[in-house]
Amino acid sequence: MPFPPSPRARSGPRRRSLLAVAPAALALAGCTGGDSGGPAGDGLRAADRARARAARDSEALAERYDAVIAARPGLAGRLRPLREEVVRHARALGGGRKASPSASPSAPVSSSAPVSSSASPSPSAAVPDNDKDALAHLATAEKELADRRAKALGGVPGELARLLASVAAAGAVHVYLLTEGDA
Repeated sequence: MPFPPSPRARSGPRRRSLLAVAPAALALAGCTGGDSGGPAGDGLRAADRARARAARDSEALAERYDAVIAARPGLAGRLRPLREEVVRHARALGGGRKASPSASPSAPVSSSAPVSSSASPSPSAAVPDNDKDALAHLATAEKELADRRAKALGGVPGELARLLASVAAAGAVHVYLLTEGDA
């Protein structure tokens, strides 16, 4: 006899899907061998561009966290650890110039700051006016970035692919913490 459905409709990723993402991403990352068969210089330049893009994306995400923390100070305690991890990701990817952990979370976000050329919205986009929507705003940004990184795994050399897989898995966990944590 099947169990009746849960009375609470859940949104966002389930714990099982999060647990499935990390090993799958790491397995895929371990299967990449290097450049895609082109000249060695082209493969290295492509990897450098992918690493720089990923670092800029993490820096832009840290700016989004800053904007939400500044607009919704009641969420600061919950968001600062996630923001600090995003800053560590940016540094691991070779960035970290704009997203320093000592930066004031209440500092205004500059709209002239360079943003990655990806399809993600500007980090200076308006922050929703309630906590739940502000968290959903960040969760959406984290999910889009984690998905983009997971898709990029096949086109980068092994070590960078492993790093991107790890950062993408951390992003998926952030989505869970933003949508289901403390719920």
